[in-house]
Amino acid sequence: MRALVTGGTGFVGSHLVEALLKEGFEVHCLVRNLSNKKWLEGLDVFFIEGDCCNRASLEKIKNFDYIFHLAGLTKASSWEEFYRANVIGTENIVDVAIKNNPGLKRFILLSSLAAAGPSEDGTPKCESSPATPVSAYGRSKLMGEEVVLKFRDKIPFTILRPTGVYGPRDRDFYLFFKMINIGILPYFGKSYYTLIYIDDLIKGVILAAKSKEAEGKTYFLADGEVSTSDDIVSVIAESLQKRPIKIRIPRNIMPFIGRVASKIAKNSIINNDKLIELKYPYWLCDISRARNELGFAPKVKIKEGMKWTANWYRLHKWL
Repeated sequence: MRALVTGGTGFVGSHLVEALLKEGFEVHCLVRNLSNKKWLEGLDVFFIEGDCCNRASLEKIKNFDYIFHLAGLTKASSWEEFYRANVIGTENIVDVAIKNNPGLKRFILLSSLAAAGPSEDGTPKCESSPATPVSAYGRSKLMGEEVVLKFRDKIPFTILRPTGVYGPRDRDFYLFFKMINIGILPYFGKSYYTLIYIDDLIKGVILAAKSKEAEGKTYFLADGEVSTSDDIVSVIAESLQKRPIKIRIPRNIMPFIGRVASKIAKNSIINNDKLIELKYPYWLCDISRARNELGFAPKVKIKEGMKWTANWYRLHKWL
């Protein structure tokens, strides 16, 4: 089975590549010429040089059984950057998948809970809930989904919407580990989240790819639990054996903080777009469809997952 992974050098992509190799796939990764292949070193992987945003560079993507489209931007300084990576990039990879891969068994698009948007009243979002993205990132991911849906009669697809993902190699949650490790943490008030540990996400991705039932459908992936912001801080602090001081920040000044942070550090998780999302207290999704149709059974709860993540950060001298 020949599989192509876009975004294979990243956090989620590199874990997926490892898992696909263990499953017996012949794995090819689409990489840009300056991509850092650190997490793929020593693996039996084939590389195709190309860029999803450059259609002409994708002609070597031919005769694959599975395409996992993970490439995209989660952080950017402008709408144009999000649109180019998450919409145009998806259009290009879908186009080449249709034209050059007649035996394609499944095209997996890794989207995000951000495409669905937050819950208004604390009721977890399900696949039939209206999509109400609140950030530029979320809108671009929803538009990427719409690209795939437009060609639903020409490509066997599955769209996956994971919630917040954490685990070894992740740099987004790492910021919170780092702040808690030095003893401080900005606090915006109590919020509610569904999260997922990287190993459980990867199991869900592979289940969806192999399931005939999943063709043409969208699924949320999460650990099945609701965690408050206080829960998350508590388990990270416990894993680091720290007692951080919470610095309360009113939600109404978050846009100002985001604008300042965006100017200081380009593509940081603390940016105006991400802080728009943090203004909303309920980021929850229901994984009943994935449980019932895919047999998706997440194993890792946040207490053990955050502990394993902290241990990895320590081992690799990130903390």
